[in-house]
Amino acid sequence: MINLNDGYADVLSKISSSSPTPGGGSVAALTLAHAHALGMMVSSLTLGKDKWSEGHDSATKVMESSTEGIKRALILATEDASAFDAVIDSYKLPRDNDSQKLIRADAIVSSTINAALVPLKIMRASSDFLQSIVGLSKTGNPNALTDLLASSELARASSRIASYNVKINLDSLEDTDEKKNISQEMESLQHASVTSSSVIESTIMERLKWD
Repeated sequence: MINLNDGYADVLSKISSSSPTPGGGSVAALTLAHAHALGMMVSSLTLGKDKWSEGHDSATKVMESSTEGIKRALILATEDASAFDAVIDSYKLPRDNDSQKLIRADAIVSSTINAALVPLKIMRASSDFLQSIVGLSKTGNPNALTDLLASSELARASSRIASYNVKINLDSLEDTDEKKNISQEMESLQHASVTSSSVIESTIMERLKWD
């Protein structure tokens, strides 16, 4: 019997602590890692049967991309925590004279931009993953479709959660072209994730005859 407490308890303990990191951005990345894992499970169940051969190509592609996707998601979880820690550290810099104030202000801006860019990376990864499982939703093992639907919903949630972190960091920045570009990409990625997950949902609902 698998003990699902192994590893999880430590991670949840860190998230639930009074420390501001790891926070929502890291959880978004971890959520995406779970989406990848479920996608791989459905792919394995599809590849394991010759009668689901129509889905083998899609399943193989998901297995390959999600193997790296899980690794990348875990890296992003750490990156997000580090990025916010850098923001906190920048506010602690001395400001006893004009030179120090300028250094501090620059550090705050640069660290805040980075704190917005990391969750944007999570959104990109979520969007890419959702696109990768559209084909699997059409041809994957029908006995595991609810697991694939769960995978899709997790990735969609990951993108939405990450978007909140992008927004909250952008809100503290003055209007610049860079801020505008980040905001526009965020909106585009969120739209793409919603679109892909909706296609996956409708496809699975039709295959299950739930609609």
